[in-house]
Amino acid sequence: MAVLLVDIGNTALKAAWADGITLGKTFRYQGERMLEFIISLTSKSRPDIMVLSSVRSFSANQMKKLESQCDRLVVVEDIAGNYGLPEWITPDRVASIVASRYLFKGRSCTVFDFGSVLTVDVLGSDGTYCGGYVSPGCRTRFKALNRYSRQFPLLNAPEDVNEIGTDIVSTITSGVVSGIMFEIDGYLSRYPENISVFTGGDAIYFAKKRKNSIFVVCNLVLIGLALIALEYDKKD
Repeated sequence: MAVLLVDIGNTALKAAWADGITLGKTFRYQGERMLEFIISLTSKSRPDIMVLSSVRSFSANQMKKLESQCDRLVVVEDIAGNYGLPEWITPDRVASIVASRYLFKGRSCTVFDFGSVLTVDVLGSDGTYCGGYVSPGCRTRFKALNRYSRQFPLLNAPEDVNEIGTDIVSTITSGVVSGIMFEIDGYLSRYPENISVFTGGDAIYFAKKRKNSIFVVCNLVLIGLALIALEYDKKD
């Protein structure tokens, strides 16, 4: 069975072909012609199932175009309730929760997704969704400081961060990175028995700065989409 997984986030699209939960080559696209990029993948091999997680909206005509590119289109946004999750949770978080329940079955988890937005989702040992938190991601914080203050330059997170800033650059980088680290510590201390799962673009960056045992699963969302595809294949 040919399965195409598509995850459209705030800044980029990630896609992968899957065999069960084994992911093949991962594709990344950053631009405005996302529909055309997806079609470029399906034109080479028509998927039996395409699973779409998107924080962006598609028009009715665009959805019809996507449906024509596969035998079955599964839109994660429409099925959150099937997994005991509230409808307001974004599709990528639905997928990461599905994956965490599978990978860490029987264990309570705190799932951090380090992207444009920093999301934290808490799962009970039986997979129950307890709730979560949302705050600006690392790059978003740097961009906000630059945009809303005439004095601050636009910076990126450095490999090494000073414990305390001593100039304009180090005060910004120390403040942003340390602020996120304090957030992480606060959530972990609130749920000390939980397994900590890091995913998203900055997951490895922040995992390296911690001494605690962290599970880094870079393709957690795609794994969740693959699990959703397997479930819908069994319904045939």
